[in-house]
Amino acid sequence: MTEKVKIVTLGCEKNLVDSEIMSGLIDRRGYSLVDDRDDATVIIVNTCGFIDAAKEESVNTILELAELKESGKLKALIVSGCLTQRYKQALMEEMPEIDGIVGTGDFHNITQIVDEAVKGKKPVYVGNPVFNYEQVLPRKLSTARYTAYVKIAEGCDNNCTFCSIPLMRGKFRSRSIESIVEEVKGMAAQGVKEFSLIAQDSTNYGTDLYGDYKLPELLDRVSRVDGVEWVRLHYAYPGFFTDELIDMIASNPKICKYVDMPLQHSEDAILKRMRRPGRNRDIRELIAKIRSRIPDVSLRTSLIVGFPGETEEDFERLCDFVREIKFDRLGVFTYSQEEDTPASRLPDQVAEDVKEWRANTLMEIQRTVANENSGKYIGKVLDVLVERYDGRSDVYVGRSQFDAPEIDGEVFVTNCSGNIGDIAKVRITHAFEYDLTGEAVL
Repeated sequence: MTEKVKIVTLGCEKNLVDSEIMSGLIDRRGYSLVDDRDDATVIIVNTCGFIDAAKEESVNTILELAELKESGKLKALIVSGCLTQRYKQALMEEMPEIDGIVGTGDFHNITQIVDEAVKGKKPVYVGNPVFNYEQVLPRKLSTARYTAYVKIAEGCDNNCTFCSIPLMRGKFRSRSIESIVEEVKGMAAQGVKEFSLIAQDSTNYGTDLYGDYKLPELLDRVSRVDGVEWVRLHYAYPGFFTDELIDMIASNPKICKYVDMPLQHSEDAILKRMRRPGRNRDIRELIAKIRSRIPDVSLRTSLIVGFPGETEEDFERLCDFVREIKFDRLGVFTYSQEEDTPASRLPDQVAEDVKEWRANTLMEIQRTVANENSGKYIGKVLDVLVERYDGRSDVYVGRSQFDAPEIDGEVFVTNCSGNIGDIAKVRITHAFEYDLTGEAVL
């Protein structure tokens, strides 16, 4: 009997890519991939273990899916990803419902693991997370047919005091330019137009492999592939944001004028405790340089509130920083006290209710900022990637180059005669906090 496999993906886009590779390998093995968990004989849960909320979601998902065994159809429940890499022993001891475990450096062995799990062998494949798929492995995209994520590196060497990623993903490891370009060529030939390049620390790309910052060269090479329309960069570490990178984004028409640069905080004392690069002055100078040389850039960042030792004064200055800098997009997270990280042992931990209040306050400030920022697009003609049709409102919905998939705003388009996946010219007529509306330019 051919096994029917369902993959449930939790967490970030890097996990999504791993799941797509596992899907490709499973498909090539001859097993069936199914969308409905009730139809599955094997379920793989690709977990996240980054913060407490993500770990809780992962555990709850595993327990929920384990209940499907009662029907007798589900033969094996396999758990992969960051949670297993970090807590393999605890998972095997405390959750007998699990029939197999796969670490972040072993997911390329998934077909063998499935074979063993359905035979009741309880396989555990969790080694050092050193695997980096230099060989282009088969992928079955779970995103829309016109957009895809591409991992350009794995792991991280920055050792921020709050972060557990090195414990789960290992040291920083770049893929070669040739491997990445080959993967992009294959997906572009299948109709993918938008490529989002991702890594935990994308601006450090190439330093381990080539001895130099090679992200500008990689962006240029990817943009030259036939069929590529947009190249989007995620998670640009501010400490390695070079002038050459700024010039490449500014000058190359296929590179989205979109910078996703996690800053985490604005205040020197907190940045020092976080072990982040640079200080307030450095951040301001870098942002000013990016905006002066890429005038139409959309700048996204993420911030952490409630880090140990963050005072009311620190938080007020962070609020002032957000008001002043006027980020186009902003994500706010409350500090999570992760075991085995240096920050978890710091004094002056902030109460949970204070963290939540600060996060909500900061997001309210950003709502006002976003509303002000979005008005600059009124009257402009933007390229919009059309993603769906809303029959109730008789409008098409898409994204401009200034909005990343899933996390940012949308553009609602009237009078559009294109197809899903096309890039249309749209004149913006109205602006809201995060979304825009406009008319297709025929």
